[in-house]
Amino acid sequence: MRLYLVNPSNPLINIVRVKESRWNRYRVWKPLGLMVLAGLTPSDWETSIIDENLGVPDYEAMPRPDLVGITAFTSQAKRAYEVAGYFRSLGVPVVLGGIHATMCRHEAMEHADSIVTGEAESVWPRGLEDARHGRLRARYEGGRAELHSIPLARHDLLAEGYAIGAIQTTRGCPLNCSFCSVTAFNGAHYRQRPIEDVIREFRMIREKLVLVVDDNLIGTRPEHIERAKNLFRAMIAADLRKEWVAQATINFADDEELMELAAKAGCGGVFIGFESLSPGKLIGLGKKFNLMKNRDFRASVRRIQRHKIMVVGSFIIGLDVDEPGIGKRIAEVANRYGIDNLNALFLTPLPGTRLWDEMKSDGRIPLNTFPEDWKYYTLTFPVARYKHLSLDGIIREMNSCNDAFYSVPSILRRVWSSIWRRHKPFLSLVGNLSYRNNIRMGHKAHDTFKRQVGDRLA
Repeated sequence: MRLYLVNPSNPLINIVRVKESRWNRYRVWKPLGLMVLAGLTPSDWETSIIDENLGVPDYEAMPRPDLVGITAFTSQAKRAYEVAGYFRSLGVPVVLGGIHATMCRHEAMEHADSIVTGEAESVWPRGLEDARHGRLRARYEGGRAELHSIPLARHDLLAEGYAIGAIQTTRGCPLNCSFCSVTAFNGAHYRQRPIEDVIREFRMIREKLVLVVDDNLIGTRPEHIERAKNLFRAMIAADLRKEWVAQATINFADDEELMELAAKAGCGGVFIGFESLSPGKLIGLGKKFNLMKNRDFRASVRRIQRHKIMVVGSFIIGLDVDEPGIGKRIAEVANRYGIDNLNALFLTPLPGTRLWDEMKSDGRIPLNTFPEDWKYYTLTFPVARYKHLSLDGIIREMNSCNDAFYSVPSILRRVWSSIWRRHKPFLSLVGNLSYRNNIRMGHKAHDTFKRQVGDRLA
């Protein structure tokens, strides 16, 4: 039995254009979910993982599979349906899964023989057995997986073509931010994999740089922090010789022992969501940790950086409090905080979020010809109507933000600061040049976007 597991591409996402920019190799990571499913697949299945982010293969020239599994975020949905349609035209059964199939299950069922909703680990073996005997169900409800029983991901199936490996140690997020669907998909309960499994899997990753894909590596409660410390201690003892980056809340900066252990375990950077300059809006978004203890963000960032850990800060443009000039103000604040890289994103209503429900109820989602319009839901296009910013206005704000933060003098200052502090100068250079390159491509993409759909967003 031959199985293809496919991660579809979206050519509108700049960072996956690896062939156009060598820097993008450092911003594309492996489709870890498919690698986990491959680990659950019996050995009598000949399993191949196809990541279209490295290039779309000639499917016609490939051997005909017995089953195709496709995962998709919302921005990948259109392409996922195209790939599914091709294989179904050959009579090959197709299973769709991932967060989009979960949040838009009725739509997904129109394009597949079967869908998996929720986390797939608990139902994947049953689905394979049903496919083997030609009795696939229309839907398998995966629910929430028990992380202690998940096998190690098949890193060997994607051994080349990547600069960054990937691993997951926890699932679930209790913050339930209004713009994020993680809590709806993975739940509010913070679940952890056994530390010994994490160490074993780290040893299987060939890349020296690794992305820890957890939505919040350290969690929010004291017991979560203690578990993170124990993980870092185990990583230090294992002498993994990996450098890794992860997502965390700003409370990462509140525990010196935590940061010291993380650095010794190989932490090279943390991605932190600052999101808004407005304290009132942070509460509405669900970012309460950003406001606790009368936090001084500059001091928090500096504490992290003293441990030679880079800080990438995320901000959202398009919130209801955002007015003309917000882009330049975000760049100024990001520079004042002293973050190493800035990731500014358009406020994007995604299915399954409170933001989606609110904007849909208010009639503020004009790009609603689905599945065609899903390709724009990348967080890099302004797909909604914004309270104080027109289409041209919000794109101007994004451009002014990025152009100010990633000007050549600003990049040189940050890289020189990294060299002077012996603080990951190579990663600083790669990150800044990668972002700057994609900003240039983003300008062209926004011009095309306005020509294609501008009248619908007016």
